[in-house]
Amino acid sequence: MAIPTTYQFTRYLAAKKTVDDRALNRHVWHSLAQVMSPAVPDGPVQVLEIGAGIGTMVERLVEWGLLRQATYTAIDADHETITASRQHLPAWMTRHGFTMQEETATRQRFGRDGHDIAVEAEAIDVQRFVARTSGCRVWDLVIAHAVLDLLDIPTTLPGLVSLLRPGGLCYFTIAFDGATILQPALDPALDLQIETLYHQTMDLRRIGGHRSGDSYTGRHLFGHLRAAGVDILDAGSSDWVIFAGPQGYPSDEAYFLHFIIHTIGTALRGHPELDPARLPSWIAQRHAQIEAGSLVYIAHQLDFLGRVPVTPVHEERGRSA
Repeated sequence: MAIPTTYQFTRYLAAKKTVDDRALNRHVWHSLAQVMSPAVPDGPVQVLEIGAGIGTMVERLVEWGLLRQATYTAIDADHETITASRQHLPAWMTRHGFTMQEETATRQRFGRDGHDIAVEAEAIDVQRFVARTSGCRVWDLVIAHAVLDLLDIPTTLPGLVSLLRPGGLCYFTIAFDGATILQPALDPALDLQIETLYHQTMDLRRIGGHRSGDSYTGRHLFGHLRAAGVDILDAGSSDWVIFAGPQGYPSDEAYFLHFIIHTIGTALRGHPELDPARLPSWIAQRHAQIEAGSLVYIAHQLDFLGRVPVTPVHEERGRSA
């Protein structure tokens, strides 16, 4: 494909699905599947996903056999992606034999062969959603896919956990953990400098005056989850690994790679520690490597499965005192 002149985030999210499908840790996934059935009471499973994008995780949960009867609450701070999800998801469901059973401005319900999946989508910031919903409703499963490294975990996680019923599960996936690898090397010293400075932009990012990101979210989640009272049931790596085979890059993954390189260039444009001529040249060479099918991209990430204890820890301690 030609190097894009404009970029669409929704196309990036669609292109990312095959990348994520390969990356998701299957051991953690199977652990989730094993504990889901006995952990969820009779009736539709109640699922909440933050940063839901265009709905690819809903598709995956259905396609991989985890969801049959569910009410799925999908929120995202970006209006464009939620709007896109209301078109993208029905198209995918139709291709996979589902029919639309109900459709309103915020709810779509799909049915097929014993499947009954209702998706409630809303464009709303996670903090506002937690503040509005806390104490009013609880979920069986909370999902955060490729989004926790964009948030301030210490302030966000306790609110998310509070939305789980006792015994509820959290499935947090593709949490970035401090390694961006691009091969072949162009200039090892410059490559390392660009990687380091790019990660620093994650650590320094602020939204509304508040910290929003951590380039080592993956490893830090062990401590954050325990501090929030979550029992970690399983964890494992979920690295993105993208390379061109004999037929080139799979699916639309060349676009995905161009988007990543564009994102790095945008984040570092005008950075005082970088030569203003060297960064554009480096970006252009990386795009050219994608066109030649020679770029290999690896990003290190982690997946987690956790559970909220049925009995709060402080109550257990009180009874045993």
